[in-house]
Amino acid sequence: MESIREIYKIGHGPSSSHTMGPAKAAKRFLDSVPEAAKYRVFLYGSLAATGKGHLTDVAIQEIFSNKPLEICWEPETFLPKHPNALKFEAFDGQNGLIKEWTAYSLGGGAIIDDNSELETSNVYSLTKLEDILTWCHERGKQLWEFVEDHEGPEIWDYLAEVWRVMDGAISRGLKREGTLPGGLMLPRKASSFSLKAQNFSGPFKKRSKLFAYALAVSEENAAGGLIVTAPTCGACGVVPAVLKHYQKVYEADLQQIYKALATAGLIGTLVKHNASISGAEVGCQGEVGTACAMASAAANQMMGGTINQIEYAAEMGIEHHLGLTCDPVAGLVQIPCIERNAFAAERALAHNTYALMSDGRHRISFDEVVETMYKTGKNLSNDYKETSKAGLALFTALPKC
Repeated sequence: MESIREIYKIGHGPSSSHTMGPAKAAKRFLDSVPEAAKYRVFLYGSLAATGKGHLTDVAIQEIFSNKPLEICWEPETFLPKHPNALKFEAFDGQNGLIKEWTAYSLGGGAIIDDNSELETSNVYSLTKLEDILTWCHERGKQLWEFVEDHEGPEIWDYLAEVWRVMDGAISRGLKREGTLPGGLMLPRKASSFSLKAQNFSGPFKKRSKLFAYALAVSEENAAGGLIVTAPTCGACGVVPAVLKHYQKVYEADLQQIYKALATAGLIGTLVKHNASISGAEVGCQGEVGTACAMASAAANQMMGGTINQIEYAAEMGIEHHLGLTCDPVAGLVQIPCIERNAFAAERALAHNTYALMSDGRHRISFDEVVETMYKTGKNLSNDYKETSKAGLALFTALPKC
């Protein structure tokens, strides 16, 4: 199983699968044939269906810069390996095909092709949370210690940078106003939520602030700002909002935040390895659901939960998002994505409380719910998996009074 560094990728929004991944694939292909006379790329399935709204074409064009490039959109064509597929072609001066390459964007910025699986090296030999819990119990260790043991002490410097970028996205998002790009004319709300929260007190103020933090990061992502995938761009607001909440309300120090990030990263990596974090493959349950599981685990650890209570909190994060579809309006990472981040953050706090009230024992394990989520996603119609063909995406994109 790969490093948690692959769950936490620093980059610009709005989509890890539709902008980060295709840009990465484009650079790899261009580096392999830099002197071709012209290039062509075919976007298939979900990449084509919502590529315009996700700036897929812009990301690829930036890589090819001033080179002749043709982009062909084929939203009805789904390749067997993954719905986020793209094929590159390079031609000589006589229009002869020099090279072609098909790649797949798995989510979180990860790329594979027909001859490979995930391109990263394995860091963890254990790939089920049940086995990891046994490892921890036998050694009297926490989940974050399992991460440190396998990743090495240098992981803390990386997680410090991850938090710096997350915190920066919150700060910027809370200050910026105006409308988000893309045509929906959706107004930013984080700033007003934060200001209104000052008029409240007690739990209502804390909850309003939590919403503001999640909105801030998600709006930064929608505007192409610098964020951290957690586990994806579309779900990047959940984990930072919950961590910021505990920093502000419970005065959590940076070391607590880094350890919580380690635990959350392990949860996200387990989902990615055993199921999927791609909205195009399993719907939004794989993105926001996984983000909620990560945040729930992080919150529980920061409140002193046992490793079994952390597992329970993470399990609820997936369980209570089962079947969640990916149906973005106009193909943009805005409606319903931004609000979903805010409510997933709120759910994470509830999962934490519920798990802390228990002794950590429950009937459905985290590993079982991850398997269920994957099967559920595979059974979903492609119309409900990042194609904007059904659900909320069918409603008008025009703003209402």
